[in-house]
Amino acid sequence: MGGLLGWILGFGMAALLNAAEPVTVGGGQSKAKGTNMTELATVGGGCFWCIEAFLERVPGVKSVVSGYAGGHKENPTYREVCAKTTGHAEVVQVEFDPSVITFEQLLEVFWVAHDPTTPDRQGADVGPQYRSIILYHDAGQLAVAERSKAIANARLHSGKIVTEIVPLAKFYRAEEVHQDYFKNNPNQPYCQAVIVPKLLKLQRSGVVPK
Repeated sequence: MGGLLGWILGFGMAALLNAAEPVTVGGGQSKAKGTNMTELATVGGGCFWCIEAFLERVPGVKSVVSGYAGGHKENPTYREVCAKTTGHAEVVQVEFDPSVITFEQLLEVFWVAHDPTTPDRQGADVGPQYRSIILYHDAGQLAVAERSKAIANARLHSGKIVTEIVPLAKFYRAEEVHQDYFKNNPNQPYCQAVIVPKLLKLQRSGVVPK
């Protein structure tokens, strides 16, 4: 992780500009309105409010959209996903600039932003919707994800990483109330009890900028 920390600290703590909403095209390649040369990554690691709050602070990340993926039901709702009837996980779709942060570097942040060794669980959040998952967009992302998982399994955690690596079939954007949740609800009890302490820890360690 030292190389990534050096990269983050070298970049500085400047705030990122918000980019336009990403649009998935064809076989998982991406375009974004008003931007050039951006890519998409789709990952899940517990409540999407948490992952969104962490990843949107990473240099090179243009936008983070909360949603659902990895299940069998079309157009799932938050209530249905929480009821564990759709097979979907809470995920985020990240638009990033590969000239600033690569997919592999983004995954390095992902590994330490959640616990990938607990099946269907992140802390008090329990259920398959909270499983650790990487949904790759193409063969290149698959190869990077498998290599990154192997490295993380060997170096970052004492337990066995249980993160799923599966192809992205379709990403469903979550209801608007879940977008930028921490930014819009910083004083909400869950945010104060779960997100704030972990975010402060990640900031102190240099994993995400302040």
